[in-house]
Amino acid sequence: MKKVAMIPARYAATRFPAKLMQMLGSKTVIRHTYDNTVATGLFDEVFVVTDSSIIYDEIINNGGRAVMSKKEHESGSDRIAEAVATMDVDIVVNVQGDEPFVQKEPLEKLLKAFDDDTVQVASLMQELKESRFINDPNYVKVVVDANGNSLLFSRSAIPYHRDKNVPVVYYEHVGVYAFKKQALLNFTSWPMTPLESAEKIECLRYLENGIPLKMIVTDFMGIEIDTPEDLERAAKLLG
Repeated sequence: MKKVAMIPARYAATRFPAKLMQMLGSKTVIRHTYDNTVATGLFDEVFVVTDSSIIYDEIINNGGRAVMSKKEHESGSDRIAEAVATMDVDIVVNVQGDEPFVQKEPLEKLLKAFDDDTVQVASLMQELKESRFINDPNYVKVVVDANGNSLLFSRSAIPYHRDKNVPVVYYEHVGVYAFKKQALLNFTSWPMTPLESAEKIECLRYLENGIPLKMIVTDFMGIEIDTPEDLERAAKLLG
């Protein structure tokens, strides 16, 4: 089974423009993500897929592999689907470019989800404990059923904690996905769905087309770089 990791990387991020080219320690955010993904040793190939010659050059000039997108895309999944359409590959892992602390163990668990032939899409989640993050719309939350299949993703705090006597665990959706190649190509053929449009969460398109995501619980995945404040926190974590 051939496995590739694709790292979609837009330069003009809405909340934090050029965030992937910000320095985090001695390297840019995107290089940390790329190098750490390669270092897992889990993939036959790893590529950055980008619309930016600046990001492309950053990866290529430092010995990495990158692909330029041929057209504009609404989502990272659309971007990598274009890149893998002609590749001979079974499983595609989408590692977000703003996840500089990529580690082997959670990606290994993600790939193992496909031991179950019924799984078409899988993703990661980690527990959120601080209320400031639970209530922050920059942190996408997910709720799952008893089998770990996603029920809903939202920027709101879900579930709503009405009965304070009932303990609630909140999970953040970590923006790392794995797809069977055909599931990814199917995604790009579907129009954007109502919940996806409202929340600006692309994986809702799968749910609205009847495909749950198998959610894998992972321990701390580090910090997703969405804001300048996230970059400051990441720098402290890096030491």
